[in-house]
Amino acid sequence: MRLQQLLSYVRRAVDDYQMINEGDTIAVGISGGKDSLTLLYALAELRRFYPAKFTVKAISVDLGFNTDYSKVLAFCERLNVELEVVRTEIATIVFDIRKESNPCSLCAKLRKGAFNDAAKRLGCNKIAYAHHKDDVIETLLMSLVFEGRIHTFSPVTYLDRTDLTLIRPLIYVNECDVKGFSNIYELPVFKNPCPADGETKREDASRWIKNLNEEAPGVRDRLFHAIRAGVIPQWRMPEGKGTCSEPNEPTESERNS
Repeated sequence: MRLQQLLSYVRRAVDDYQMINEGDTIAVGISGGKDSLTLLYALAELRRFYPAKFTVKAISVDLGFNTDYSKVLAFCERLNVELEVVRTEIATIVFDIRKESNPCSLCAKLRKGAFNDAAKRLGCNKIAYAHHKDDVIETLLMSLVFEGRIHTFSPVTYLDRTDLTLIRPLIYVNECDVKGFSNIYELPVFKNPCPADGETKREDASRWIKNLNEEAPGVRDRLFHAIRAGVIPQWRMPEGKGTCSEPNEPTESERNS
């Protein structure tokens, strides 16, 4: 996927769910993975022509694995985006002190807390997560299987405890397209050093959906359509914001941007 198509999908999501307003300062959480780096690239480019002027800042929460952020720093400088690296001892707390058998929940809680604190300190009023279309569908399936309810995360969520608004601009982008974009534009992706990486329920859900799609081609798109059609109230678009049709191809102005 090329930049112009990525911007088309991101702008459609931003417009459909009114994610960005004039004067916003948006913090993007950078893990070093393809998803977060793709989101940062997209928002950094979108701010150049989007009608509502906004600022983008990047925040990386270092879990304590002595990660080298030099390539990510150079990437952010190229995009003219400020990068804040927050050093923590989350890995020590989770694996050495608490010795968690299921570490992901506690790690996520501590990581989000550190990220939100940094976002507030940097003057951000919004935070952006890099959940893509596959994440949306996988979360729906996990909620059905493990919780017995029809649920997935929302495009926009107000976090009243921190007075931050969480947005997810990649919700219309397929994971395979994120991979393609990352390869084409040579994003500085580095492997997650966490020893629990790849052993989560989300990995299981990803495999389930892949198998379902092989048995019933198109099931992924049908699940996503059901979400957008209103099965989950938070996904209903504001009145007058359009239909459940797929995002359009890039406009001429976006191709030339």
